[in-house]
Amino acid sequence: MMAIAWASGAGRLEADGKSLEWASWGPAPDKAPTLVLLHEGLGALGLWRDFPERLAAATGMGVFAWSRAGYGASDPCDLPRPLDYMTQEAVKVLPQVLDAMGFERGVLMGHSDGATIAAIHAGSVVDHRVRGLVLMAPHFFTEEMGLAAIAAASEAYETGDLRDRLARHHGNVDVAFRGWNDAWLHPDFRTWHVGEVIDYLRIPVLAIQGQQDQYGTLAQISEIEDRIYSPVETLILEECRHAPHQDQPEAVLAEVADFCARLDRIERAEVQVA
Repeated sequence: MMAIAWASGAGRLEADGKSLEWASWGPAPDKAPTLVLLHEGLGALGLWRDFPERLAAATGMGVFAWSRAGYGASDPCDLPRPLDYMTQEAVKVLPQVLDAMGFERGVLMGHSDGATIAAIHAGSVVDHRVRGLVLMAPHFFTEEMGLAAIAAASEAYETGDLRDRLARHHGNVDVAFRGWNDAWLHPDFRTWHVGEVIDYLRIPVLAIQGQQDQYGTLAQISEIEDRIYSPVETLILEECRHAPHQDQPEAVLAEVADFCARLDRIERAEVQVA
């Protein structure tokens, strides 16, 4: 039995002692596979805009998204965030969210921090419900150009209009921004590297990145290709920065729909053989 009222389309759930906002689109988990969306380091439920609804229409799957603690209308998180906050989210919080939303089988689709959290979960937690990963602009290690962009964001937050723009989407904008920015700019974070989780992936992966991504290079995608043992597909998009689902939504929707359809065909064939 699902712990949340999926048909209501929105609500709140409890995970790791925090109250988190969530929303759902399309069929419930007991009716179809589910695409679970994990937002970026400055993202939130509302910042997906109309993408989840379009994703549900393109795939025929249910789509579930929420704001992690510290973002959107969810409870704030404690600061400073630990430097392994993405691992903590992946192994401690995400399993509770998946249980609370009644996840039965489907795909984790993450953007930026969310992509990293999805990969860490799939490579660290035994969870046979997760049948595939869609990783948009993932990061597995720091790069100088990315850190420079994050430092520039800090300057824009302090002296420009970034704080005001983010405040429209986060109940506690300082917690949202500082939790992300201060962790990434911490001197000890320069040595952060979680590429080893890729070694343990045993499910298909679709990796998507923009050629003009300001926070990471294609070395992040190469890390997946070089280390993974399971099938991997890549979509590298021109005229695309850090948010492929915003800069090139049609291409992303088409590729994700095709990826999920093939996963479903493979699974159905395996059931018939068994």
